[in-house]
Amino acid sequence: MTRIRTWIPAVTAGAALVLALAAAACGGGPGSAAADPAGTSLNGAGSTLVYPLLSQWEPDYSSKTGATITYGAIGSGGGIAAVTSRSVDFGASDAPLTDDQRRSAGDVIQIPWALAATDVAYHVKGIGNKLKLTGPVLADIFLGKVATWDDPAIARLNPGVHLPATKITPVYRSDASGDTYVFTDYLSKISPAWKSTVGSAVQVSFPTGVGAEHNSGVAAALAGTDGTIAYLAISYVLQNSLDYALLRNAAGNYPDVRIPAISAAAATVKSIPAGGAVSLTNPPAPAADAYPMATFSYVIVPASSPKATALRKFITYAITDGQQFAAALDFAPLPEVVRRYDEQQTALIGRG
Repeated sequence: MTRIRTWIPAVTAGAALVLALAAAACGGGPGSAAADPAGTSLNGAGSTLVYPLLSQWEPDYSSKTGATITYGAIGSGGGIAAVTSRSVDFGASDAPLTDDQRRSAGDVIQIPWALAATDVAYHVKGIGNKLKLTGPVLADIFLGKVATWDDPAIARLNPGVHLPATKITPVYRSDASGDTYVFTDYLSKISPAWKSTVGSAVQVSFPTGVGAEHNSGVAAALAGTDGTIAYLAISYVLQNSLDYALLRNAAGNYPDVRIPAISAAAATVKSIPAGGAVSLTNPPAPAADAYPMATFSYVIVPASSPKATALRKFITYAITDGQQFAAALDFAPLPEVVRRYDEQQTALIGRG
């Protein structure tokens, strides 16, 4: 049996953290001066994709500054909800805020602080690593139209590969997830059928398959059943040595899911729109080496906070010194245009 390596706390531990933060909010909240007069501790919650980085940032930042960072990896949707309710000092999400979420969250600043990818992994006896897939075929698998691994649509992309008649079992995130947003955003761009029947969001109604919570739960479900296919953060795929697919990009190539291909997708970004939301999925054909499901992960903070100084210092660390941990965890470096934008936005926290 494959042993799944995970950085995130158990679901019960994550839930306990959120309850603790909510309880703290009743006494002024983790972001209040009363809760932390010195302003040296920060509480955050959200994305599981970015947690491997945060698990390195927390002790390193503490050793350098004496400040304490506490983070609950509860999923992007949970992070957005937590910062909206102000039960945490910052939220993290791989899905940028929608217009409705931004209105609900009030005056917040959204900053892309990490760059990674959502990957497609599978567990099928008799099939080796790096099976080739296209976006339309992937959409049909998760729509239930391609139901076995020896389907002609898969066979045509993989000549010479013996494909078993094993039933395909899609695995999806049951919690509100940034990886779900990235996956469905990509499929909505590549498949009209997907866009019209399922659409794109942090949580959608999948027509077929089984759900699991968090990246760790998806990885465990994937490894435990023959014939499964799933989407999850690249770091969880590579660190656990899971078999993964090569996706055809707009140029017709099948780039390996590695930092150069993620960086090639991010290199298509020439400017950052107001609000900070940037979609990297399905980059144009001139980006010949780009991976089609790269994504930024965002930190979302109140524009006004009693801990504005602490937030500015921590986010500045995350987008500069903290990036030293990125490559070993399969995160790509932030492009210069993004880093400059991040510095400008970080400077605005508490200055409004």
